[in-house]
Amino acid sequence: MKENLERNALKIPLIKPYFDSEELKEVQEVLKSGWVSQGPKVREIESKIAEYLGVKYAIGVSNCTSALHLALLSIGIKGSDEVLVADFTFPATGHSVLYCRAKPVFVDIDLKTYNIDPALIEEKITNKTKAIIPVHTFGQPAEMDKIMEIAERYNLKVIEDAACALGAKYKNKYGGAIGDIGCFSFHARKGITTGEGGMVVTNNESLADKIRRLSVFGMTVSPWDREISDKFIIPEFTELGYNYKMSDITAAVGVAQLRKFDRIIERKQELARYWNEKLEEMEFIEHPYVSENVKHIYQSYVALVDKHINRNKLIETLLKKGIQTQIGTYTSHIQPVYNSKDKCPNSLEVFNRSLALPMYYTLKEEDIDMVAVYLKKALEELKWV
Repeated sequence: MKENLERNALKIPLIKPYFDSEELKEVQEVLKSGWVSQGPKVREIESKIAEYLGVKYAIGVSNCTSALHLALLSIGIKGSDEVLVADFTFPATGHSVLYCRAKPVFVDIDLKTYNIDPALIEEKITNKTKAIIPVHTFGQPAEMDKIMEIAERYNLKVIEDAACALGAKYKNKYGGAIGDIGCFSFHARKGITTGEGGMVVTNNESLADKIRRLSVFGMTVSPWDREISDKFIIPEFTELGYNYKMSDITAAVGVAQLRKFDRIIERKQELARYWNEKLEEMEFIEHPYVSENVKHIYQSYVALVDKHINRNKLIETLLKKGIQTQIGTYTSHIQPVYNSKDKCPNSLEVFNRSLALPMYYTLKEEDIDMVAVYLKKALEELKWV
């Protein structure tokens, strides 16, 4: 009973979205307008995201999973195809390939960056391979130059899973705006959030048009385009599309979030530096590595515990003290749904050792100090278990 009470008395959550009166004001205006499904506010956030990333087209969708699915459909992925997927990722990445009845082929990661290892890509390419999905893990972009070179050599499309990486940069280029298509998430744990929500971006007009059609049931004209037209239009349904559209309520929250986005990123980078200092004082844990040529936005702050530490027990121990931590993310090839024969030992090791520590805009340095005390003690105790 006592343990349950301690567990429920959460002092430091893993994440906490940052909202203020701006989100309320934006949503109120949408509710007053009477247009709460996809409409002008979605077009506004699409325009702002496209301008921010420097891309020509952005399409608001219901989440990043639907963004990935639409991206794959737009390049013609079908049942006989194979798509190379970074193994260390939330299963939404691999699932999107299965949705197309294609086969995800998992590629191992670099132990330091947690991102797909370009040196291991070519050995997985077959005559059935049609695309590569690198994942910008936790907000650190993958080595896109090498990935794009391989893709060009083998005539493959590149779909960036930038779910965690809005605002992250690789050699001064925004993650998600380098490949053929980029997919973003506005889930509660992301840099900015709309609760749920996503965005697809591209510089290819034909791909953008197809993605937009497929996101609204395969209609030739969207409901909003019909609304603003001075002509009466009855759309046709030319393709099997989906109800993946973003709502204006969702977009309103996102528009407000974008105004404070740079401030959120800067603060999380400050907190990451402070976390690094604290972890450097401890044994049995390593702070996350950051490549020299990237801007890491720290969607999550994910450290690695020593191989001899029971990471799951560590999470439980901290939770009893009111501190919420979590695994980094999942190693895909071992998930039963994929029935995969791929071997990705680095991904499996990181899956077993990674620890996501509290990271959010309103987190204070003194909060980190408190967590560090309990974390250090727990690591020292568990080294003997």
